[in-house]
Amino acid sequence: MNIPYRSALFQHCPQAVASGEIQVLVSTTVVEVGVNVPNATVMMVENAERFGLAQLHQLRGRVGRGEFQSYCIFISTSEAKETMERLQILNHSNDGFHIASEDLKLRGPGDIFGIRQSGEFAFVLGDIYTDANILKEASDAVEQLLISDPELTDDDSRALVNYFKEHTAVNVVDFRTI
Repeated sequence: MNIPYRSALFQHCPQAVASGEIQVLVSTTVVEVGVNVPNATVMMVENAERFGLAQLHQLRGRVGRGEFQSYCIFISTSEAKETMERLQILNHSNDGFHIASEDLKLRGPGDIFGIRQSGEFAFVLGDIYTDANILKEASDAVEQLLISDPELTDDDSRALVNYFKEHTAVNVVDFRTI
């Protein structure tokens, strides 16, 4: 049954599960928001490969809030090695920061200036994983630049702005020439 999001029945279902009126609820992930059902002991997620690790981590946090042993079962239709590696991260850790870090390593950060949410960022010089300290220093330098020249009107600032305008369309920045 497809229940419209704002319907009274849609609003009633999570409450009915919490009260014990309903013993089994099959739904999309939209039901996850704001649901606290301590007696929920099993959650099964189909096509787990389609979700990010952070979302799967949040979903599995919906079960096991009560006194009973709980289980979260991730079902994947993919046999790809990469998919299994991603799901194994959840199998080995409950630490959200660790999970996010490992997901970043596997899927990549995506675009900084664009809309892709995963994939490799094409740095000509630097690696987002191993050069985190220098990237942090660069971020701090940008912050200082914006404090000293918030409108980016100084000659040096304009040169940087023009350089980034030319090079961000392809998501590649050669830090050696800055």
